[in-house]
Amino acid sequence: MAIAADTFSTDVFDRAGLPRDTVAAWLKCDGAVVRDYRRDTENLSRQWRIGAELVAHLPAKPSRSDAQAAAAAAIVSRDRVAREKFLGAHVEQIYRRLTGDFAKFVRVEHLVRDAAAVAPGLVPDDGELSRENSLQQRHKDGAEIDQGLFLSHVLAHPAAGMHLCHAMLLPLPETLEHGRHFAERGKLALDGATLERRGNAAVVAMCNPRFLNAEDETTLDGLEIAVDVATLDPETDIAVLRGDTVEHAKYRGRRLFSAGINLTHLYHGKIPFVWYIKRDMGLVNKLFRGLARPDLSPDEMAGGTREKPWIGVVEGFAIGGGCQLLLALDYVLAASDAYMTLPARKEGIIPGAANLRLWRFTGDRIARQAILYGRRLDCDTPEGRLICDEIAAPASIDTALDHVIDGFTSSGVVSAAGNRRAIRVGQEPLDTFRCYMAVYAREQALCHFSPALIANLERNWNAQRRSP
Repeated sequence: MAIAADTFSTDVFDRAGLPRDTVAAWLKCDGAVVRDYRRDTENLSRQWRIGAELVAHLPAKPSRSDAQAAAAAAIVSRDRVAREKFLGAHVEQIYRRLTGDFAKFVRVEHLVRDAAAVAPGLVPDDGELSRENSLQQRHKDGAEIDQGLFLSHVLAHPAAGMHLCHAMLLPLPETLEHGRHFAERGKLALDGATLERRGNAAVVAMCNPRFLNAEDETTLDGLEIAVDVATLDPETDIAVLRGDTVEHAKYRGRRLFSAGINLTHLYHGKIPFVWYIKRDMGLVNKLFRGLARPDLSPDEMAGGTREKPWIGVVEGFAIGGGCQLLLALDYVLAASDAYMTLPARKEGIIPGAANLRLWRFTGDRIARQAILYGRRLDCDTPEGRLICDEIAAPASIDTALDHVIDGFTSSGVVSAAGNRRAIRVGQEPLDTFRCYMAVYAREQALCHFSPALIANLERNWNAQRRSP
């Protein structure tokens, strides 16, 4: 329900030093939704504009007094309630406007920006995003939470949500040109990933050497393009995902699978909220489901995806997002000294789609222990082998990989796509994923801007002492 104007004591705004006439104009907007799109857009956009003006009167977040912080929180809370009501009434019409009645596919990173023009104030515009993105995470007001609420409502709508899932499974526009280069050279180097052929396999190596192959804003697009090109490469029948060598003094020259999300970048405000949604609806879901075609539904019944089996090679560790990636692959080869963790509790965020997938491998209790209590799973243990299919000595991992590739491809992989679809339809059909992402978009947005996130990063990561 909307918060009525009379539930606010104007004292909170007076103590914050806000102009009374502007406060009165904002309180006069009652947040009501009459289910007329034009009227509701005009009325609520006015409320959101005045609310933004009031917050702009206040000092930046680090400099606010307790009274000013309370006033900002009251404004944001009331306006956010109005956004929820507006989306509950009009999300389909908004999505239709943004996609030309479902005629065009728009990725999430563009959808959330375009929505700012269709319904001003519903989500942050470019100016607000630019201001927020220049700040450390602790100093942000959390405007991107409204992007999460918007995407949650879109994904909760069956038709709009499935259309958005389809958009995110299409190859990136850059894929075609990079695919030509790969066809000519058999190698490809991108920001965040490399790609090369190894016999009958296309091998993608995650590459962020300074940060132990962690994932961040600098790696995501390059890694997704590499996955697109590997999946579409006609010269290979299978694909491999592994980590490249790293620079860190402790591990220099060693291959490591992935340290998960770049916590240093997260602490310093360099991971935008939409990064999480891009990653799991694009990169990770493409590993799990293959690539969509624009003219066919990517759900399992239509059978229109282009896909290959994916092998994961875990060396050193698969932490956080690295462990999440393994849950989307078809076969995991791990070094005997490697381990996996999902340190969501110590970070304060939701570990991607691991909550949806991990329990299928380990059972519910181990999954809860890993996600909620930080349990480490060593690969060469009975629990680790629930995720890892094969264990090899670190020194012989490349020989073991060649054997796995040969085992998958020696008799051809003509039925691989069909078998993958048949497994998915029983475990996690696309509509189940859509529903999960509707919850994830909202909850991850709230976690991403929680004060507990900063406290956890300082307590468990010593983030304040690390340079981005």
